[in-house]
Amino acid sequence: MKMSVIHDAMAVAGYAAPWHATAGSAIDLHLSTAVTVNAVRVIRLDMPKPQAMHWSVERLGDTPRHESFDLGSFLRIGTAQLVRTDRVEGVSFEVFLTRNHGDRAIVETDSFALTLADDGLRFRLGDRLLLSGQPLPARDWLRIDIRSTSTGVALDVTSKDLLAPFKLHREFDAAWKTPGQDLLFGASLAHDLPTLNAKFASVALHLPSGVASWTFPTRLTDAPLISSGAAALELEAVNLPTFCTTSSRWNGSSFDPRLVPSHYDAIHCHDDDMGPLRWPACFRASLARDAASGVYAFEVEHERGTEQIVFFVVAAARRNRLLFLAPTATYLAYADEFLPEHLYEWKCQDRGQQFAIDNNLRSLYDYHSDASGVSICSYRKPKATLRPDYNYPLCGGPHNLPVDLHFLRFCHANGIAFDLTTDHALHESGLAGLEGYAAVMTGSHPEYMSMEIEDALRRFAAAGGSIAYLGGNGFAGKVAFKGDLMELRRSPLEAGRTWDGPIAEQSFAITNEPGGHLRASGRGEFSLTGVAISLMGFDRGRPFTRTPASRDPATAWLFEGVGNETFGDTGMVLGAAAGYEVDATDAHLGTHPDTMVIARADGFPDSFVHDATRWYEGGDLQREGRRCAEMTLRPLASGGMIFSASSVAWLGALPASGMNDVGRITLNLLNRLGAASTGTSRDARQPT
Repeated sequence: MKMSVIHDAMAVAGYAAPWHATAGSAIDLHLSTAVTVNAVRVIRLDMPKPQAMHWSVERLGDTPRHESFDLGSFLRIGTAQLVRTDRVEGVSFEVFLTRNHGDRAIVETDSFALTLADDGLRFRLGDRLLLSGQPLPARDWLRIDIRSTSTGVALDVTSKDLLAPFKLHREFDAAWKTPGQDLLFGASLAHDLPTLNAKFASVALHLPSGVASWTFPTRLTDAPLISSGAAALELEAVNLPTFCTTSSRWNGSSFDPRLVPSHYDAIHCHDDDMGPLRWPACFRASLARDAASGVYAFEVEHERGTEQIVFFVVAAARRNRLLFLAPTATYLAYADEFLPEHLYEWKCQDRGQQFAIDNNLRSLYDYHSDASGVSICSYRKPKATLRPDYNYPLCGGPHNLPVDLHFLRFCHANGIAFDLTTDHALHESGLAGLEGYAAVMTGSHPEYMSMEIEDALRRFAAAGGSIAYLGGNGFAGKVAFKGDLMELRRSPLEAGRTWDGPIAEQSFAITNEPGGHLRASGRGEFSLTGVAISLMGFDRGRPFTRTPASRDPATAWLFEGVGNETFGDTGMVLGAAAGYEVDATDAHLGTHPDTMVIARADGFPDSFVHDATRWYEGGDLQREGRRCAEMTLRPLASGGMIFSASSVAWLGALPASGMNDVGRITLNLLNRLGAASTGTSRDARQPT
């Protein structure tokens, strides 16, 4: 269904494409607006004060207008494909209905329609309603056949459930008419109804010359799907449904679609799916050829105020010794998070959060209306919560981008020079994007990354580079990228405040590789940084206290100028340096013996909950003893080091002006890393 953008919470919304670019290129701004746009300029956000850039911003095409979203995915065999056949004599397919309310189309064209209503199944042939009120089972694979017969039209519906078999056979004395318009699976021809929440598989058209059939691939594709058999016809998957889901052929013998592709030949359509938007570009910024890498935004001035739509300029070549890795995978995973108030206590309001709710947008933390998880999204959409002034309702304060901007502004204010890249850019470049740098710095919450990103970082460190992991709950979840798309398949082990995917559907549609935790693939947090999430909570955080290991000659330099044993008792994230999500070591799960715990935070409120994936052989007593955050330092045989702040709140505890102990420790670290020898060389491409 086409839905006009609701602008009550935000008068202007939009997105930049591409999301990252290098100096000398261009970035377009795509807008929807309910007000008059007066001016657009580019500003740099990561400076101590936002800096206006004197770059050309060209107006494109018409004046920005009020746009719409297409909500809901479905399958389509277009009119042009149907007219290529002599005559369609029937259609058959498999469908697995999930949760639907109100009227929905199962399959519809101009000559017939099989629809679902609250009172059951309805079948229409032309203008005649031939069947209504027929109950139909949900969450059971059904095979549906509609075909011409010698005496009229037949409808057959049979289920796969052996314990509760369902069979419907009806013959109608009515003339069959071959379709003359689009044949849609899961959508009404007029697009005036919500689309169907259902899986589809094994679609076939019955022709005089035989059967043209589609076996859906396990890999996501944006190209039309070509039938086999009697004709080569195109079928489109519209508006980004979920590929690589279990079909009626799945029997539990394998969880890998690469081994049993026929078990994963179903496509799951949802009434709130939303693919990449195609709003027209309204403005184009030409980036200066000498543009510094950093965090930028289109600042849109309108009659009610301004909005800032963020993009990134990434380094094409090394200018500095330190590289900041902007966690755009995490930014995109959280963007437009729903946070339904019946599940979560809101500590503040935010206009971006309300915009997401008003417009039925979904993040990768949300679930569809049929309770299946949202697993794929595009950056070509408004990311209304990705703003410098964003306040996260669960924390009542900044989260993600604004915290990372606070760190980058601190760096600029204190003479720490750096280049910037993003998760998306590093995924594309691999290790080559890190070559020549002494160290990589992370943001406050680098939770998600692809295997390619993690592999590049691991090889970088193995070749002498250092990693300053300045956040918490990082290097944890695996994602896959394809152009503007990012996919996240969650594991049932990821119990907590988000959806859990069925273990059978953990594999990515983009690559068919397993999703879930990076550590489940033999990589991830413990074997790289030495720590992983231990606690999560949204009440006041805690300060860190130095350990005896912090006085070892190998680590004492980090605390030069730090006058207090305990530090970090203030901050913009939950009021302290250790909070929201914090990490700790675990030798059982892979922390290397060389990892030194140099500071610890404990005494967290009871509202901070343990990570559900950790098991303690000592039971409750041992578990209670591990209610802590552990800051660590690990020297590497290659000559580099890995520092772990082990807290999402760490960067928020940096001073906005002046200096404090968190600032001194961070500066000591970055000055040491910036003075180190260059990290990688080209022979670092060899496996480690």
